[in-house]
Amino acid sequence: MHKRIGDTCGLSPITLVPNLFGYLPRTALALCFAAALLLCAPAQAWGPVGHQTVAMAARAQLTPEALAHLQELLALEPGSTLGGLSTWADEHRSPETAPWHYVNFPQADCNYRPARDCPDGQCIVAVLEAQLRILASRASPPARLQALKWVVHLVADVHQPLHAGMAEDRGGNRYQLQFLLRGSNLHALWDSGLIRHMGLDAPTLAARLARQFWPSSPGSVSVRAAAEESCRIARQPGFYPDALVGADYIVAYSPIVEQRLWLASVRLAALLNRALR
Repeated sequence: MHKRIGDTCGLSPITLVPNLFGYLPRTALALCFAAALLLCAPAQAWGPVGHQTVAMAARAQLTPEALAHLQELLALEPGSTLGGLSTWADEHRSPETAPWHYVNFPQADCNYRPARDCPDGQCIVAVLEAQLRILASRASPPARLQALKWVVHLVADVHQPLHAGMAEDRGGNRYQLQFLLRGSNLHALWDSGLIRHMGLDAPTLAARLARQFWPSSPGSVSVRAAAEESCRIARQPGFYPDALVGADYIVAYSPIVEQRLWLASVRLAALLNRALR
């Protein structure tokens, strides 16, 4: 019987499917997968850990064909890696592209309506769909490489619940709190605070998630559906904590962070496998 994760906390379930290599025990196969992840990149700074974790875990799930096409694009910038590209969009953020990283929903409605939620096409849902089309097209290699940089970053962003937050508090940026005796805000807590509390660098975290969850079905690979999932998580009772974040919040929501990171990696791999053919 397949095991499902995410049936609680408003997540779409991830189905853990039987592995395709019947002659290998599941445990051994997962350990091989995790070991490959640990070898794929050096330890990185804490700031971009979430994005690098998603990219590293996704790379290990690419088909040989997609991986070959990925390497062709990466060769345009010698020495680059998928993990390295994952933070490019933040490093090159501008006033024009800042809205590309999120979408705002009304407080009581997580159903994406383009005319209401993205009327100018400058939100994460519309931009990510557009960049996926460029990546899968016959555009020039440099144009497709830039699209890849956006795709690998925005797929991770759309799985962070507060990137589908509310305009009133700027996706939790205005919701002030204290975490581990330091001033912060809810958006920063989800972007990096809960991940930093795990005490792992990106390769180690990616490998741990692989041991926990691999292999997994992506379910829907709809950008819109992923944004709606994130919105529903951010609207749950208790998601907005008391001003002083306690251990109970960390215990309750760290597994959700892990599930969202892993699901982002599975869906990113599925999207790249489709686009890089």
